[in-house]
Amino acid sequence: MGVTELGKLIPDNVRKTVEFTQLSNRIIALDAYNALYQFLASIRQPDGTPLMDSKGRITSHLSGLLYRTINLLENRIWPIYVFDGKPPEEKTLEIARRRKVREEAMDKWVKLLEEGRKEEARKYAQRALFLTDDMVEDAKKLLRLMGIPVVQAMADGEAQAAVIAREGKAWAAGSQDYDSLLFGAPRLVRNLAITGRRKLPNRDEYIEIKPEIIELNEVLKALKLRDRTQLIDLAILLGTDLNPDGVPGIGPQRALG
Repeated sequence: MGVTELGKLIPDNVRKTVEFTQLSNRIIALDAYNALYQFLASIRQPDGTPLMDSKGRITSHLSGLLYRTINLLENRIWPIYVFDGKPPEEKTLEIARRRKVREEAMDKWVKLLEEGRKEEARKYAQRALFLTDDMVEDAKKLLRLMGIPVVQAMADGEAQAAVIAREGKAWAAGSQDYDSLLFGAPRLVRNLAITGRRKLPNRDEYIEIKPEIIELNEVLKALKLRDRTQLIDLAILLGTDLNPDGVPGIGPQRALG
């Protein structure tokens, strides 16, 4: 589920920014697709072209996966990568919408490259992200060769990662999205795949990105919600992947009220 609007309601004092060392000796169940898409978006050449091997096969996701996982292990953070299975039928429309957005971005990227507008082209390249079955299998193979646990979910990988954390088999779920909280993860760790310096959009400035911990109980307390069921109801009002439009006319503040 995509619950970006929910993130707008989570106050800053609930978001705990930490150093990598503060996550040492923790097991974190990572939403693998979420991480791979981040690597595909960020590891690009100046014109937006992804890294490729001598045969023209995209390797940005493998490069990111290798070096980020090594970085986690060096800090004694133990990842479990959880991969998506078959998406639920209710998500069909949202998947189709995302594919259309990516195809349109791809067309704009190619057109801008032809016009020699490389900087503008890169922005669209980062939206034209396609993760193929072969790319996913290569990622799994790399992780297994590194001795990293790989879990194949029956359906949504983020949901499975949250359940692993909820059952105490991992300390937290790792993702950029907030769905993990809806699925019952006791805590969510964000920014694990994008820590470091990041350029601000349309500006020649960089900001430091660090891991961020959000605890479910703290979110419920801050939003004055009785339990996770009310958090789920709030997300449904705002919109998820299963009901992208939410309830018309209902924004974050009104939904919370």
